[in-house]
Amino acid sequence: MGADPSRPCRHLALELGRKGEQVAAQFLRGCGYTVIGAGFLARRGEIDLVCRQGRRLVLVEVKTRSSDAFGTPAEAVGRRKRRALQAAAAEYRALAGWRGPIDFAVVAIQEGSEPELIEDPF
Repeated sequence: MGADPSRPCRHLALELGRKGEQVAAQFLRGCGYTVIGAGFLARRGEIDLVCRQGRRLVLVEVKTRSSDAFGTPAEAVGRRKRRALQAAAAEYRALAGWRGPIDFAVVAIQEGSEPELIEDPF
């Protein structure tokens, strides 16, 4: 068996994603959010950042891109990703015992640009 030629690209994408989540967390703190969790793995998806803003619980999807060659970061949150986030939110609610509403946000990051916060994206 030879080496997987896509492995270096996958590693770079994971590294870019982790860096983006760190940038997003710092950015959200500056916007008045408190980051209370990161990387919640559910059966049907992952919640990148779990935040509070006042009494609101906000689940944040972080999309980071090195360029817009394959679309903008915000465009990467399509119908399939939304369904996965909503399923992960239901699982988070059950495990955390959260009784209030859950809001969603997307932080879109493109290298070389300021992060963009999209509240209530769907």
